Amino acid sequence: MQGNYLTIALSKGTLLEPTIELLQGTGLPTRGLVPESRNMVFSYEPEQIKYIMCRPTDVPTYVEQGAADLGIVGKDVVVEQRKDIFELVDLKFGYCRFVVAGPAHFQDIALKDLNYKRIATKFPAVAEQFFRSKGLQVEIITLHGNIELAPIMGLSDLIVDIVSTGRTLKENNLVEIIKIMDSTTRLICNRVSYRTKYDVIQPLVEKMQQNEKGGGM
Repeated sequence: MQGNYLTIALSKGTLLEPTIELLQGTGLPTRGLVPESRNMVFSYEPEQIKYIMCRPTDVPTYVEQGAADLGIVGKDVVVEQRKDIFELVDLKFGYCRFVVAGPAHFQDIALKDLNYKRIATKFPAVAEQFFRSKGLQVEIITLHGNIELAPIMGLSDLIVDIVSTGRTLKENNLVEIIKIMDSTTRLICNRVSYRTKYDVIQPLVEKMQQNEKGGGM
């Protein structure tokens, strides 16, 4: 672990601004911590707090491996990566959802008729688990760019993706067919840190829970 410091991995991007508000609301230091900063590490010696700035997809790895004690990241990343970590608090912001989507002619398709379809996605673990849970066999095609292109170009029949407003789907003439699950931002914890730094972590967890219940976010 990171010595006496409590090290928290923060997700860069859209989650960072509400995350900073959360940290302020729970009394943690945020001096100089702004979304436009290029710093990767922020250390606050008096409070013994350290933040590391990560791509969201890297946060669970830093936490699992003990480079960070805690992490703040979307549930979508947690379920896709399946790291050996504790999930402590649903922070209730950064809402989005996993969906199966495709061209409009799939709008009213029966679930059983999705059998043997080709599915393009950035989330192969989530997609595979969902279709398997429904007793369906599909071909998963893993992509890393704009997966809306896949059905347009005939690479796949459907996609599994994260959406918030659904605007990108509409812009590409795709429709939401099935909602797989909702996703919000979570506080995650290294398993060893939870034991060795419990006296520091648990009060923080309780403050975040109270902040959420009180409508602080």
